[in-house]
Amino acid sequence: MDCQIQNWYGRIVMCAEPAPGPRLTRKGQATRERIVAVAAEQIFERGVARTSLDEVKAAAGVSSSQLYHYFADKHALVLAVIEHQTDAVLAGQEPLLSNLDSIAALRAWRDLLVATRQHLKGQGGCPIGSIGAELADVDAEARAGVADGFRRWGDGISFGLHAMHDRGELAADPDDLALAMLAAVQGGLLLSQMRRDTAPLEVAVDAMIDHIASLMTTPGTALSS
Repeated sequence: MDCQIQNWYGRIVMCAEPAPGPRLTRKGQATRERIVAVAAEQIFERGVARTSLDEVKAAAGVSSSQLYHYFADKHALVLAVIEHQTDAVLAGQEPLLSNLDSIAALRAWRDLLVATRQHLKGQGGCPIGSIGAELADVDAEARAGVADGFRRWGDGISFGLHAMHDRGELAADPDDLALAMLAAVQGGLLLSQMRRDTAPLEVAVDAMIDHIASLMTTPGTALSS
C-alpha cells in the first residue's frame, strides 16, 4: 500500500512504503506516516538536535506508546525522516527529473528548482542536505541514508544525460556530469539559504547547463532553450 505525503513543493504526492517490518493496518500506516511527516517538518525547521520526541508526539497527536510502537527511539525516527524527505524532494521534481534528456528539459527543471526557492523565500535549505550536514560526522547510519538519498537524486539526473549520450549527442561521461550538477544544486541551495535570494542557485545550475550544452555534438542541440 502506498502512502501520501506533502512534498518539499507543498503538493500531495505518493511515497513508497516504509522498510519491511511488522505488517501495519491501514490505520497504523496512516499513524506512522503522520508521525514521520510531523517529525520531518519540525526537523526541517529546527534541526535534529532541537527536535524532541515530546514535541513530535504533541504535534502528531499520538501517545508515547503509539510512537514507540512504530519507532524504537529518536534515531529510528530520524532514519525514517531521511527516507521521507528523499521521497518528497524527488517526487516534487517529477516528471521533469526523469526526463532530463535535452538542454530544454534541463532548463525547465532548473526553473522548477528556482521557483521552489522563491516560494520558500530562501528559507530551510535542502531537506536532505540539512540533515546530512548536521549528522554526517556523528551518525554513520544517518550519513549513509542521506548518501543514498543523494544517490537517488543523482541517478535521476544522470538518466536523461545517459539518454543524450546514448543518442550520440553528448560527448562526456553522464555520471560525472550528473554528480557535478547535483553538487551545483546543493551548493546553490546552501548559498541561497544564507543570502535569502535565488541568485546563487540560478548561477550555479545555469553554469552547469551551459557546460553540458558546450559538450553537445549534435548541431542545434546546444542552443535549445
